[in-house]
Amino acid sequence: MLLRLAAERRVLFLGGKGGVGKTTVASAVALAAAREGRRALVVSTDPAHNLGHLWDRTIGDRPVRLGDGLRDRLMGIEIDPDATTDRHLKDVAHTLKRLMPENLAGEVDKHMELSRRSPGTHEAAVLERMTELVETGMEEFDLVVFDTAPSGHTARLMALPELMTAWTDGLLSRREKSAKLGAAMRGLERDADRGRTLLGSTAPRDPLEERDDEIRSILLRRRDRLAGLRGVLTDPALCSFVIVLAAERLPVLETIELHEELTRTGVDVGALVVNKRSPADRGEFLERRRLLEEEHLATLRAALPRVPLQEVPLGAEDVVGADALARFATQL
Repeated sequence: MLLRLAAERRVLFLGGKGGVGKTTVASAVALAAAREGRRALVVSTDPAHNLGHLWDRTIGDRPVRLGDGLRDRLMGIEIDPDATTDRHLKDVAHTLKRLMPENLAGEVDKHMELSRRSPGTHEAAVLERMTELVETGMEEFDLVVFDTAPSGHTARLMALPELMTAWTDGLLSRREKSAKLGAAMRGLERDADRGRTLLGSTAPRDPLEERDDEIRSILLRRRDRLAGLRGVLTDPALCSFVIVLAAERLPVLETIELHEELTRTGVDVGALVVNKRSPADRGEFLERRRLLEEEHLATLRAALPRVPLQEVPLGAEDVVGADALARFATQL
């Protein structure tokens, strides 16, 4: 079921409570796609990365080849939150210094240092990187799979494109009003100082007007990129979110809440994957455990009856490396 969903999408997000096997499922889906001839990129957005441990190799913030015999059809990235934030703030500081008087360069540096510790800075930086990876990933790969951080962090991240697009639109609206007022004031000042009308003026363009136009251009580009990301996230033909969980009380309740938040944001939840399901007929202890899991899954099915649900049995061994992931993928 999950592999069929992945075959029909260009972007897939996997999320859920910590420790339920999101990285394993994400990697197995990407590996299966690569073995079918598609180019796949798996991206970890979780600060506590497990992708490298799973593949038993070092993975960084730039694409690394995964698997053997697949050439470049399967690549992996672990987003480095600190490096991403550093690059984000460096780019913002460069833009501000270009737009501000030289004597304020020191103030810009101070502001950036304070911003580094401000709420939302990390999320904004990760969102910028995620936007970039969705854009380039859809150009260079057939499938981009995001292995996300635990539920609460991911729900906020998925809602950010809509929130920041609205915030940017608000900034643009205020700048438009400010620019009109400023232009009128500067026109009146030129009339008084030079003794000629605004309509007849051939004076060189005011540097403040040029700065305002560049700020507006930057905001427009940012809004368009965020709107493009939101367009992908909310297009069920392109993108789906898969919630991975264990058949336990807290993961089930968290899954129901995450589903509500995602659908409110406009993101399609394409599947639920119940991982590490206790086997039946393997002794009294596991039988009792399975019956308890059935009670929790009944709660899940009652709350989300329309979302396809897939169960993956508990394995006897750890899933590490391409061969183990390939075997795991056969259950998806």
